[in-house]
Amino acid sequence: MNRPTAKPGNPRFGSGPTAKRPGWTPAALEGALLGRSHRAGEAKAKLKAVIDRSKAMLGVPDDWVVGIVPASDTGAYECAMWSLLGARPVDVVSFESFGAGWMTDAAKQLKLDDMRRFEADYGELPDLARIDPAHDVVFCWNGTTSGVRVPDDEWISDDREGLTLCDATSAVFAMDLPWAKLDVVTWSWQKALGGEAQHGMLALSPRAIARLESWTPPWPLPKLFRLTKGGKLNHGIFKGETINTPSMLAVEDALDALDWADGVGGLSGLIARTDANLAAVESWVARSSWIDFLARDAATRSPTSICLKIVDPEVAGLDRDAQQAFVKQLTTMLADEGVAYDITAYRDAPPGLRLWGGATVETADLEALFPWLDWAFTEAKRPLAA
Repeated sequence: MNRPTAKPGNPRFGSGPTAKRPGWTPAALEGALLGRSHRAGEAKAKLKAVIDRSKAMLGVPDDWVVGIVPASDTGAYECAMWSLLGARPVDVVSFESFGAGWMTDAAKQLKLDDMRRFEADYGELPDLARIDPAHDVVFCWNGTTSGVRVPDDEWISDDREGLTLCDATSAVFAMDLPWAKLDVVTWSWQKALGGEAQHGMLALSPRAIARLESWTPPWPLPKLFRLTKGGKLNHGIFKGETINTPSMLAVEDALDALDWADGVGGLSGLIARTDANLAAVESWVARSSWIDFLARDAATRSPTSICLKIVDPEVAGLDRDAQQAFVKQLTTMLADEGVAYDITAYRDAPPGLRLWGGATVETADLEALFPWLDWAFTEAKRPLAA
C-alpha cells in the first residue's frame, strides 16, 4: 500500500485530555484573571458563569444544583459516593476500567456490605434490567475505556426509591442525557469540550440534596468531599465558591469552549458533530477487513471514546503481549508521521485502538486519518508475513 500524503489538520485523537476546539490558540486565554483571588467578585462571576452556562446548555433541570469541585471527574464522583452512599443497598455497574474503580471504592474503601455487582467484559454491558429500583445505583453512562455506552434509560425506574449516580464524563456535551432518570451526574472539562484537567463538575437533583441533608455517612469525610454545612447543603459550592483554589486560566479556557459550543449550535450542534464522527468511523470500519468495534452491539457503540479491536487473523491470533507490541509499533509509526497521537487502547482494555470522536474533532481530520491507519497496519504486519 502506498504511503498516504494528505494528513489530518489536527492529529490529536486522544481520549483525555482531548483535542482543543477547532481554531484554538493561547490568545483565547487573554481575559484570564491571573494573579487574582478566586474569591474576588470578578473571579466568582466567571466560575458561576461556567456553572450557569453548562447547566443551561446541557438542559439540567432548574431545581438541580451544579458545582465545581476538585480533582476532575474522579474527584466529583468520589465526592458523591463518599457523601451519599450507605443509606440504602447499592448496585454497582462495571463494564470498563472506571466502573471497576468505582466498584473497588464501594467494596474496599467504603466497605459497603449490602452491595451487588453487575459486571461485564470489555465490549459488553451487564443485564441492567436486574437493577433494583429500591437500591442506589453506581454506573458510567459511557465507558471511556471500552467504547460501550448505555443505549437508553428504560432500565431506570420512574418510581425508583434509590439514587442514580451517573459518571457521565465522556457523555456530557456529546449525548442527550435523561435528567429525569438521574440524581447525580459528574463530568470534567477535559473531555467533550477539550478543556483543561483537574476541575470536576457535580450536578445534584432535589432527591440527592435531600439525601445529603438527611444522611450522615459512618466514615470520615475529607474536607474536599464535604457538601454540607450545619446539616444543610453548602449552596456556596454551587455558586462558584469552590472548596479549594481553582485555576482561573482553566476557567477562562472553559468559558472559551462554551463560547465555541454556542457557536456550533449548542448541545444539538455538539451531538450532531459527534454523531458525524462516529458515522465516519463506521463507514471506514465497514470497508476495512482488519479492524472492528470493541462494542459487540451497535446500539451500545460510543460516539466519543471509539474503541476498536484488530480482527485480522494473524494479529488476533497472537498472545496479548505480542498484540500490544504490534499496536505500539503501529501507533508509534503514526505518531512519528505526525498524523495521530495517543490512540492506543487503554492499558487495561484488550489491545487495539481508541479514537476520540467528540465534537472538538473535525470529521475531515478523521477521514484523512483512515488511509494512514490502513497504511500503518500494512507496514506493521510485514514482519509477520516474512
